[in-house]
Amino acid sequence: MWHHGIVPEIGVPLAETEELCYELNALPPSRKTERETILRRLLGKVGERFIIHSPFRCDFGKQISIGENFIGNFNLTILDEGPVTIGDNVFIGPNVSIYTIVHALDASQRNDGVMRSRPVTIGNNVWLGGNVVVLPGVTIGDNAVIGSGSVVTKDVPPSVLAVGNPCRVLRPITEADRIPVGEIILPK
Repeated sequence: MWHHGIVPEIGVPLAETEELCYELNALPPSRKTERETILRRLLGKVGERFIIHSPFRCDFGKQISIGENFIGNFNLTILDEGPVTIGDNVFIGPNVSIYTIVHALDASQRNDGVMRSRPVTIGNNVWLGGNVVVLPGVTIGDNAVIGSGSVVTKDVPPSVLAVGNPCRVLRPITEADRIPVGEIILPK
């Protein structure tokens, strides 16, 4: 156990990751190659096509696996004491936090540094709106959309819109949710 400090076995990797995050966040967006090199060193796995805007923070990085065509907006925080698996075509809005660590509820255990981790899994084609918090042990199914400001405390099934604190399924995503052709705005 530790007291007012960090267990040495995890202190070194935490410090190394903090340094890499600092280096990444200090680089301008125009230095894409250097940014990508740092992210590939930092993360356990990442697809060929991805964007992660600064600032980005994580605890270890090596427990994070990200699929193809990923977009992580500004101020993404992933506390990866446990595995975090993110599928393909995932869009994450600004100020999103993904947590795998749970500190003990019992004060004496918490003061002794007792904690446990639970993995987080985010399926393919998921969109997390801005200011979403995903708690330890959660799985978010393929094609789900999590509304801005939600706190995801339990699993979310595939192909639903879920919102709130705590996050609840609002309804299925259907053909009626498609944007009409005349209203589509494409980037130029």
